[in-house]
Amino acid sequence: MIIIDTDLTTLMQKLNISTAKMQQQYSMMSVEEIVEAEAAQGNQQAVEYARELFTNPEQLVKIFKLADPNNKLEILSEMTAQQLALFLPEMEETDLSEGLKYFTQDKLLSMLESIPPEQLVNTVFEMFSQEEIIQYLPEEQLDKFLSSTEMDKNKIMEHMKEIPPELIAQMLETMTGQPVEDMSMESMLETVGGFNPLEFKNALLSLQPVAKQQLTLGLAKEDTKLFQLFDARAYTNMINTYKQQPELVKAMNVIEEDQKIKMLKELPNDLLSIVITQMDAQDFADILIKRCPELLAEIIAR
Repeated sequence: MIIIDTDLTTLMQKLNISTAKMQQQYSMMSVEEIVEAEAAQGNQQAVEYARELFTNPEQLVKIFKLADPNNKLEILSEMTAQQLALFLPEMEETDLSEGLKYFTQDKLLSMLESIPPEQLVNTVFEMFSQEEIIQYLPEEQLDKFLSSTEMDKNKIMEHMKEIPPELIAQMLETMTGQPVEDMSMESMLETVGGFNPLEFKNALLSLQPVAKQQLTLGLAKEDTKLFQLFDARAYTNMINTYKQQPELVKAMNVIEEDQKIKMLKELPNDLLSIVITQMDAQDFADILIKRCPELLAEIIAR
């Protein structure tokens, strides 16, 4: 049953009902019963107002004091998950973001793994510098990155020039089994460049971790889309290790609206209702009128 703090003063003014009549005849009646009684007595204002309540959001806001979140919550508490979902696309994006705070960190991380990679990376960028990301990623992720078919060999060779020569020499010795003596950096890179695809891949994987980090960072900085090559789970593990839930919620502000709505639909109805109470009262009333007429009729009748 919906019990809402209605503004009877507004109703009395609209229908031109005296205080005495309201107290004597209508004190125990619902809004609908009062309007019906007045309409039956020939009160044309009541007839018009009955129509207005079902079509005019501004009047609905006034009569049911929908600026008060508690009154919105009374209405929302009667709704199904499907009805509650109708309100989410009409909410301000900042309010949608605020609603994410009702999830635990584990749940947020789980949902992050399901969003498009670009949005996940943008969220990670809000919390970590590019240097930190490469530093915190496990070596297996660097190996996956460097051996990806997305990598351009010429660009890899260009960035290898920035790696200390002794690390390139160590890589060559590992690959050839021969000591590298008095070879210039140019000669060493020329040798690496002559490797067949499998040899080249194995050469990259044989680099020391610090060299892999340097090479990966150089490539990813040049084209930030390459940050999407790392596994979502690697990112969520990083977040879970270094960040707390409030920091994560703040960073998720950059996620697109449709993904936030999808996430919020996973909240229990009671928590989702609290989130929705933050929306503008008139927008709230407009949705009631257009999308929930049956529920609106029940509200007016009580």
